[in-house]
Amino acid sequence: MQMATFFGEVLSVYSRAVEEDEEDDHENEEDQQIRSEIDEKRKVHVEWCSEVKNELATSAENALHCSDLVVAVGPNAAGFLSAYILSSVSWSPVGSMSIWNERNPGSGAMLQSESSCVFYRQKDSPSVLICQCTCYIAEDQLLQWAESVFACIEKRGLNVTVLSDCSLAEFKTTESMSSTTPFLRALKTSLYRSQISCPLLEQPNIVTGLAAAVLSYCQVHQIPAVLYQCYSDLITPDSVTMETYKPAFLNLSRLIKLDANPNVDVLQKLIRISDAQSNMYT
Repeated sequence: MQMATFFGEVLSVYSRAVEEDEEDDHENEEDQQIRSEIDEKRKVHVEWCSEVKNELATSAENALHCSDLVVAVGPNAAGFLSAYILSSVSWSPVGSMSIWNERNPGSGAMLQSESSCVFYRQKDSPSVLICQCTCYIAEDQLLQWAESVFACIEKRGLNVTVLSDCSLAEFKTTESMSSTTPFLRALKTSLYRSQISCPLLEQPNIVTGLAAAVLSYCQVHQIPAVLYQCYSDLITPDSVTMETYKPAFLNLSRLIKLDANPNVDVLQKLIRISDAQSNMYT
């Protein structure tokens, strides 16, 4: 670049703006590369056991035949399944979600890792699939989760049941809730025809997180689904809160055996772990 002076001389000068633009472009390229690497790391993947992988490979539609999918979101919902259903030897882990984000640095690759997202299936009745999810899933990963899971499941004839924890503080009502907690509320897709075991969620209350993502996916793809959300004043595993989910399994009793009493060992372990994590002095 050349510039004329007051005296008519022509001097060669360098444009600082051009240099800064080049530096900005270089920085942008580095930022884009870092962002791309983070986006790749944040992608959600399903890791299946070898048996399920073989079934997917031999299936005509590369999808598992599944009559019912049960998704439990949160410590009490997942704890209910552990204490009342999964403690039976007839259930075994068959897969897990690989989830990485700012609050979940683990890969989730282990099938039975705590604070993760694990899939279970009955050995004698493989058409029922249960998912326990207690790890944090970021907002940008919710749709990925739903798409990754449902891509592996045949949607024809599928019914979905979602159990979800929610703080009582988020429930909006003009009535006193002191003597009625914990309690269930339900939401369903337009194609869900079975009887609902509790009142529908009143307006203006809303559902968020993974439970909302699963229900929204089912609504868009015309999959019958129902969500049972438990409102409780306790955010840690609690035996009374877990038991509140029992009515949600009335329609699944022919497929899933619900123990009349919870497995005491499993229940004590869940509550003991919760107490240890919530005590700031231990």
